[in-house]
Amino acid sequence: MASILKSLRVLSDPIRLRLLLLLVEEELTVAELQEILGLAQSRISTSLAQLKREDLVRDRRVGKNIFYSVGDEPGSAALAVLDAARAELKEAATDKAHLAFTLKKRKDRAADYFNKLAGKFGRAYVPGRSWEALSHGLLRLLPPMVIADLGAGEGTLSQLLARTAKKVIAIDNSEKMVEFGASLAKEHGFSNLEYRLGDIEDPPIDADSIDVALFSQALHHAAVPQQALNAACRILKPGGRVLILDLLSHTHEQTRELYGHVWLGFSEIELHRMLKKAGFSKIESSIVSRESEAPFFQTLLATGIK
Repeated sequence: MASILKSLRVLSDPIRLRLLLLLVEEELTVAELQEILGLAQSRISTSLAQLKREDLVRDRRVGKNIFYSVGDEPGSAALAVLDAARAELKEAATDKAHLAFTLKKRKDRAADYFNKLAGKFGRAYVPGRSWEALSHGLLRLLPPMVIADLGAGEGTLSQLLARTAKKVIAIDNSEKMVEFGASLAKEHGFSNLEYRLGDIEDPPIDADSIDVALFSQALHHAAVPQQALNAACRILKPGGRVLILDLLSHTHEQTRELYGHVWLGFSEIELHRMLKKAGFSKIESSIVSRESEAPFFQTLLATGIK
């Protein structure tokens, strides 16, 4: 009886219950659990240690990773608690959805590894072949759309998009950036490119008027990223698309001082959660770039449809 009571005492904590509900479904690492639950690593590790002491979870090492899973078949008392938690914990359904997302990313990473073995664009030098040239060519394939470049800076990307877009509205909260970008647009003859002074959390753009809302390395400058995504949904036409290029979560604190970053990137699950809350559907994300030198920043691409 003492062991049953001890196990029940351990399972009285909602975090430990959420962990066990996930590990009943799949063997996971601490990093994956951290991404799914959105909690600090220290809190997850402490909870796992308590569950392990009661033989409710076990671990195994694979290279540098430690995978956690449920221990032997949980007793009837523990199973009853888990069944109740699955039905009553408000986070349980969200955790399960995030688990599916994390497992998909695990599968994608495995596929990406083998894709890299097959070859990589630009590995060998070929005269005239570059990502810059390729991006210029692909931009020409875009249909004539109305695009909002939110947090555009001086608007280099806006000017590339303006070559084929029906209209580009570049938003930035720096008066000097807007003045500089507008003068460049005039100099290059882009009559379909308009610069407007404003904040990405409340851009001066009419509702339901944009085909694509673009955040290119801009969302990490927002005081409240959720408000910026809410605003993007507001200005998009029904069926319009949001596109985000931003840094994957990192710990390089110097970016705050060096580049004025407010947020140290975002995890895929964080972006997924915010996009869904803003009203977007068909949300997709992937890591599209990894720097080869320290601090090894990674770029995350996320999209959603209004």
